[in-house]
Amino acid sequence: MNSVPLPPEVDKRNWIAGLEKGLAIIEAFDMENHRLTATEAARRTGMTRSSARRHLMMLSYMGYVGSDGKTFWLQPKVLRLGTAYLYSARLPRIVQPFLQRLTGVTKESAFVAILDADELVYIARNGANQVMNTGFVLGARTAPTVASAGMAILSAYTPEHSAGLLASCDIRPHTPFTLVDKQQLNDEIRKAAHQGYALSEQQLELGVRGIAVPLKNHKAETLGALSLSMQMGQERAEDAVRRVLPALQQVAAELRNVI
Repeated sequence: MNSVPLPPEVDKRNWIAGLEKGLAIIEAFDMENHRLTATEAARRTGMTRSSARRHLMMLSYMGYVGSDGKTFWLQPKVLRLGTAYLYSARLPRIVQPFLQRLTGVTKESAFVAILDADELVYIARNGANQVMNTGFVLGARTAPTVASAGMAILSAYTPEHSAGLLASCDIRPHTPFTLVDKQQLNDEIRKAAHQGYALSEQQLELGVRGIAVPLKNHKAETLGALSLSMQMGQERAEDAVRRVLPALQQVAAELRNVI
């Protein structure tokens, strides 16, 4: 991890390098790296081994990291960092009753997701766990290109803005159907912009379809996306869109008046 460049408006006196590195250590853990040695943590963050170990030990003393003396892993206390946002932020609390109603009408799992830099993050959900993948778990992060919510958000931006975000995305195949060609993805974004909704099929998980619309506030600013995820089964894409899109659009319109 190279030191994060300071935005022009940031006073260097307010920049705490130790906090930056401590958070980088936490972010070094993921599904493929759920246990790390100090050497591995150093490699993933760009720190020296001694610096990575000191930060790991400090996090251990604070209860955020566990250790057997050689390897380190995250402790449940880390969840406080994420739930602090979910409990304190206004948007997840406002949308929850709307998601409940949307699930009741469509019988599908409903989500609200936002973009954080170039990653899609799910901040609210409602519905049965019939569609389960890390990309659909509350608080999970994924590339916006593999989910209808991410494509809906990109479709609401200007072509220049969406192209810039697309260029920075980590695009990897998750299924044999995952689109990885950026020109094809850009074509899909423009198609979603034209039709007013995004349709995604088997991009992140086999047999799963997503339909999403941009979520905007009363100032017409794009905050995120409202989406439904469902098992594809025998239902054709056009039939699924015809069945759930009106409810999605109605809820998005109602939310626009309250956020």
